Amino acid sequence: MLEIPKTLEDAIAQSQKAVETALETGLQRVQVELVIPEIALKAQAIALQFAQYFSKDYGSGLKVVFPDTGAASLARRDWGDTEFSVTDIGSRFTPVENKVSDEDQIFLLIAPSAVEVGPVEQLCNLAGDRPVILLIPQLESVATVGIGYAARQLRDRFLSTLETAYYIKPFDGGAIFRSYPSLWQVWIEKEDNSYELLAEEPQKPVGDRLERILNGESEDAPEGIEIPSQNKGILGSLQQFLRALSN
Repeated sequence: MLEIPKTLEDAIAQSQKAVETALETGLQRVQVELVIPEIALKAQAIALQFAQYFSKDYGSGLKVVFPDTGAASLARRDWGDTEFSVTDIGSRFTPVENKVSDEDQIFLLIAPSAVEVGPVEQLCNLAGDRPVILLIPQLESVATVGIGYAARQLRDRFLSTLETAYYIKPFDGGAIFRSYPSLWQVWIEKEDNSYELLAEEPQKPVGDRLERILNGESEDAPEGIEIPSQNKGILGSLQQFLRALSN
């Protein structure tokens, strides 16, 4: 069983393996979600590690796609010559249709936000049966906040087709964790700053379900685990976790 990552490098290595496993089982639209404040600031560095990892199998068939022209240009400047191609998701002047070619075998989308959800959906549709990896997407607000018919359509038509291959989100006293093909897991923080598995769920535990798990109402919770009192404050818990990931 995988443990909660101790460093960002551990999380990246775990997520690469999880994505690889998901693709090998036939999944085509997968997400790597590191739900950590300011993780988008590390997007370019994480993207390079993923691109280098998957270019070993796909070579020039890998296309790395950034959400805007500026980010794509910066990556090309910083990375220099690469076997894979680097582009942006398009704009009103260069539609996303122009960003997909017959030579592309796999797409790596870097930190798409709710603003780009339309072009992201288009690219996924244009990709057809070619894999698309969404790396640290910022789409949670689209999935949870949007109301009305249009939002429900978007969730049913597109967001529901995305499989989370890797997910980690710290909260006050613990973390939600998933590494494909494992179930969704809830871990709690112990006195020695380590983490212990509390429960496993078939769906992502959020809201009332997460609260019930933390109140000890999960049938899968192992005996003898003491639920920590929630007295650290969420900021302290997140800062502790961020320090660990930044080592």
